Amino acid sequence: MISFEEAYKIVLDHAIEFGQEVVPLAESHGRILAEKIYADRDFPPFDRVTKDGIAIQCAAYAQGIRRFKIQGIAAAGSPQQELEDVHSCIEVMTGAVLPKQADTVVMYEHLELHEGFATLQKEVKKHQNIHDQGSDESKGNLVLAEGTRISSAHIGVLASVGQHHLKVKTTPKIAVISTGNELVDVDQIPSPHQIRKSNSHTLKAALKLENIDCKLLHFNDLKSDLELGLSEALEAFDVLLLSGGVSKGKYDFLPQTFEKLGVKRLFHRVGQRPGKPFWFGRHPDQQCILFAFPGNPASTFANYHVYFISWLHAALGLPSPNYQVVLQEAFENTTDLTRFIRASVNLTDGKIWANLVMGNGSGDLTSLTQANGFVRLEPLTTYEVGDRVPFYPTRRIL
Repeated sequence: MISFEEAYKIVLDHAIEFGQEVVPLAESHGRILAEKIYADRDFPPFDRVTKDGIAIQCAAYAQGIRRFKIQGIAAAGSPQQELEDVHSCIEVMTGAVLPKQADTVVMYEHLELHEGFATLQKEVKKHQNIHDQGSDESKGNLVLAEGTRISSAHIGVLASVGQHHLKVKTTPKIAVISTGNELVDVDQIPSPHQIRKSNSHTLKAALKLENIDCKLLHFNDLKSDLELGLSEALEAFDVLLLSGGVSKGKYDFLPQTFEKLGVKRLFHRVGQRPGKPFWFGRHPDQQCILFAFPGNPASTFANYHVYFISWLHAALGLPSPNYQVVLQEAFENTTDLTRFIRASVNLTDGKIWANLVMGNGSGDLTSLTQANGFVRLEPLTTYEVGDRVPFYPTRRIL
């Protein structure tokens, strides 16, 4: 058995890049940019009107002119017009190109319109209500860096610079595998000695948040079934996420099956709670990474967020998803194990505070819904209120 620190380092040391691919803009949300994005033109690309009203020369206002003849209307999307003289104005709509010879826009609320003339009702300042060409970005500027996770706001930027297709980092092909004769499908009525599959659906939903679709597989506790199924999975997928079958029970056949299939064990059993029987390895030929978690729901859930999500971020070149929180209550870890305890966090006075959620053991699935992450507590350590500890989020917290 190794320590948490050793296990965590081994996992991150085996982060793998999976290459790049080109996807349509419409399919890029949540993906990781694999190229730098530059502005292909000034933004805005012209002096842009920001209020509905009229465009004038401010020099006319300085000369005492308050009444302007309306010579036309400029809508958004129409070609640029030009003022005839200082006594004229052009009605302009928000988003329109500022007319030539004009340098000021007066909103309708500050005007009186009557019989083809516009009369100023308020003081005017030169250049008001104009969004200057290139004031957001100049042509050629870097607008999005490589390694950016694409959000809805980034989609707008990408569309604005004409990136209808873009290069993103390829995400790994993942199979989520449940094992055990006691498991039945969700739509079945279990016998008294059976339970419905839950871990695989939990992991599938969690992967969806990472913009990854996975394949769900199930193998019974039969050596021949495990060997055949895993052999095929090792060839078809980049990552296998397994739950169950790695403890010391008589039907926990996974470790010996991995060995028979040539998978290199990097570690098995970690000094932590929950999830002590965690098995991690890699097949040297197929280059497939295996995360084999214990079958208890809290064990699978904690190991997935502590190890796999950290590994995935490292593989995709993203920053660590973990951070520090402040304990809102005292706690003593009297064991020689690293503890991952469910916690509910809140933002108060500029600090992220963590309330511990004490579940009913690693098989307690419902208590996971009351928490939004796990705090990590060191072995044989006493913690006081206000101490800062690592936190591994399982969903959005604020």
